[in-house]
Amino acid sequence: MEPKEVKLNALFKRHGKALILPYDQGLEHGPVDFFNAPFAQDPMHIIEIAKKGQYDAMAMHIGNARRYFKDYYGEVPLVLKVNGKTNIPSDEEPLSPITASIEDALSLSAIAIGYTLYVGSPRQDEDIEQFAQIREEAHKFGLPIIVWSYPRGRDINEKGGKDSLYAIEYAARTAAELGADMIKLNIPSTKKNPNLPSFYRDLEISLEDAVKRVVAAACGVPVIFAGGGMMSDEELLDKVRICFKSGASGLIFGRNIWQRPLDKAIEITDKIKGIIKELK
Repeated sequence: MEPKEVKLNALFKRHGKALILPYDQGLEHGPVDFFNAPFAQDPMHIIEIAKKGQYDAMAMHIGNARRYFKDYYGEVPLVLKVNGKTNIPSDEEPLSPITASIEDALSLSAIAIGYTLYVGSPRQDEDIEQFAQIREEAHKFGLPIIVWSYPRGRDINEKGGKDSLYAIEYAARTAAELGADMIKLNIPSTKKNPNLPSFYRDLEISLEDAVKRVVAAACGVPVIFAGGGMMSDEELLDKVRICFKSGASGLIFGRNIWQRPLDKAIEITDKIKGIIKELK
C-alpha cells in the first residue's frame, strides 16, 4: 500500500467514518463567525474539542497550524489548507491563491492537505492548473489531497445557484476527475429553480436521493459533507443520518461544532458518533 493510501485510511480508523473538524473559517469568512461565540476565537478551543471528541483530524491554515503545533502534535492529525482567500471581494470570479507549500505540510507532519477548488468560476482554468501542480507534488511525497469542491461564480449563479443539486453534483464529478483523494461538499438543495439545466429543472427528488446522486458522481472517491451555518441539534442530526444513509464517508462540520462551548461541542459530537455506530 502506498504512503498516500496509508494516511487516507488512517482518517477512517477511529470511527469507520472520517470526522474532521475544520477551522479555516477565520480566513474564509472573517470575524463574523465569532460574534456569537467569542470563545472560538482561541484556536485552543478547537484543539480541545478535537482532542476530547477524538476527531480524526482538524483542518487549519498555516498560521495557526504553526503557532499551535506543540499543542496538537501526536494527538490530533492535521489537514493543512494550502490555499485560501478572504470573502471581501465578490465571488463573481473566485480563485484561492496558494498560501502554504507541500514542504510546510511535511514539516508539520500533516496527514493530508486541503485545497479549495472553485468549480465554474471564470478563473477555473487558473484554478485547475494550480491544483494539478499541488496534487502532483503532494502525491510525490505521499500526501493525500482533500478537495473543498465549491461551485462558485456568476455562471453558477445563473444556472440555479451554488447549492443546487446540479452544481454540487458537478463539483463532485470535477474533483474526482481531477484526482482528489477525498472530496468535501455541501449538502445539496432540492428546491426547484427555473434556471437549472433542463434535466434538473423538473426533477422530483428527496434529500436522501440527492445526496446519493452526489456520492455516486464522485466515482468512488470518499465524500465528506460540510455542515454550513449553525443548525438546531435536531436538524443537524437529521442531516448526519441522511448523509451516512446515502453513502457519505464522513463529515467536516465546523461552525456547528466549535460555535458551541466545549461541553456542548463534545455532547453533539458524541451524538454524531452514536449515529455512526447505529448505522454500521
